[in-house]
Amino acid sequence: MLSERSKGQIRSVLLICILVFSIVGCSSAPTTDEKQASQPVKNSQPKKGGTITMGYQMEPDTLDPQKTALPAGNFVGGLLGGALLVLDPFTFELKPHLAESYTISDDGKTMTFKIRPGVKFHDGTPLTAEVFKQSYERALDPKTASPVTGPDVSSIKSISAPDDSTLIFHLDKPFASLLSNLSYSGYQQPISIEARNKYGNELGRNPVGVGPWKFESWKTGESITLVRNDEYKWAAPFALNQGSVRPDKFVLKFIQDNQTMMAALDSGTIDIATVPPKDAKKYKDHKDFTVLEGMQPAEYFIGMNLENEILQDVRVRKALNLAINKDALIMADLQGEGVPVYGPIPPTMIGYDAAVEQYGYKYNADQARQLLEEAGWRPNAQGIREKDGKTLSLTMLIEDTNPGHQLVQSMFKEVGVELYIQKYESATALEQALKGEFDLFTTGHGSVDPDILHLLLHSSQIGGLNFFRLSDQQLDSLLDKGRTTTDQAQRQQVFADIQKRVVEQAYWIPLYSAKTFVVVSNRIQGVKPNPLASVIIQDMWVNE
Repeated sequence: MLSERSKGQIRSVLLICILVFSIVGCSSAPTTDEKQASQPVKNSQPKKGGTITMGYQMEPDTLDPQKTALPAGNFVGGLLGGALLVLDPFTFELKPHLAESYTISDDGKTMTFKIRPGVKFHDGTPLTAEVFKQSYERALDPKTASPVTGPDVSSIKSISAPDDSTLIFHLDKPFASLLSNLSYSGYQQPISIEARNKYGNELGRNPVGVGPWKFESWKTGESITLVRNDEYKWAAPFALNQGSVRPDKFVLKFIQDNQTMMAALDSGTIDIATVPPKDAKKYKDHKDFTVLEGMQPAEYFIGMNLENEILQDVRVRKALNLAINKDALIMADLQGEGVPVYGPIPPTMIGYDAAVEQYGYKYNADQARQLLEEAGWRPNAQGIREKDGKTLSLTMLIEDTNPGHQLVQSMFKEVGVELYIQKYESATALEQALKGEFDLFTTGHGSVDPDILHLLLHSSQIGGLNFFRLSDQQLDSLLDKGRTTTDQAQRQQVFADIQKRVVEQAYWIPLYSAKTFVVVSNRIQGVKPNPLASVIIQDMWVNE
């Protein structure tokens, strides 16, 4: 039986249609083929007033940041709040935000933050170290049953606030990814003590933050409306506008259907929306819209069950990698709007090492056949390989239907591997994966921090998110080091080594990262292209 924390980890690890990176506060490294958005130049200076309306496919479950289990809760929460740290989407570094500075002890077990002075909640109460202390103690309290915030900071064993400006986290052991976790502006925002006492269990419908927007109303199933916080003057360091936001209001309309979303864009009912890759083309050269093009730190891949005797031979695993034409899959599944991935870390995730583009497996059917021959697998009369009377047949577990699945089937057949496809709905597919009842499993992962690989690949996670039953002591050691190395340059090298080890051993078949397209009406100015296609509302204004 999985714990609630494990269930929360599964929700955050597996690739989902709406990730948490839609708004600045969670960012990562740039893509190699980023295209800049082209916005018509208008003779206008930034000005206050007007309303920005954004279409969004998911409605929050609650706006209590410590009780939401959905990315939508983090997204809206990020507009209302802020976090100790922020990831700069232009330099791709963690920077102080509600903290003005921080230090880490030599042993990595003590993190000390200096809280930014002058920050106030929407209710007028000041933000102090004690407020942060009580906020995080609430998140860590089992009674809160926090599905995301609590688990993300569970490495904190105790907290102290010796004065109003000093917040100290005490850890039993170093945990490097805690810093990345602390950059989620929605999940990790401080909670007003006064608001918590006033609203109690109704806090989720009466949120009070320190962010650029204040809560006005929530019409269930329809929209959430926010209004400008005129007192705001503590924007993230990369924002050009360090004062209050310029629009009077920000409205989030909930629209699940893609066609309805685009109709709303076309009619001017909404100003901003994420659109599928196949529909982005119609907006790219449209005079009335700007398209932000980027890529989430996520990848789609085929995992291998290493308890399968056939897949225990590294030559077979390498052959399966070499049999895949990634470009053809990108064309089939994404209409060409994606990039190949060659290792376990996608190009827009911290820790990515571009060297993988040189040593990773490229499509080479002849080399794949040669490796299978070396492994003793010979083609029979039907062209399917056999060894010791056993056919080289594998079953691939899928939870959605992509055109690329049939392509994978034909690519494997080309080198003599018989592939059967077994589709289940998501919950059943996850059950099968957890039990190890598969040969291959098409899935994905996405996160701000590469420590996600510890959950997916460390031997201690067998029976959990290590669906692949992978046990490699050398890799375990590297993954442990990646968790405890707090020096960012050293940590980058550790994850470069992890990336190389996974590729050398061909533990899974990386496929691609999909591009993200955000369409913005040109009545909205101050739109800033960035590698994740994040919506940086702080610098936007309405031109009408």
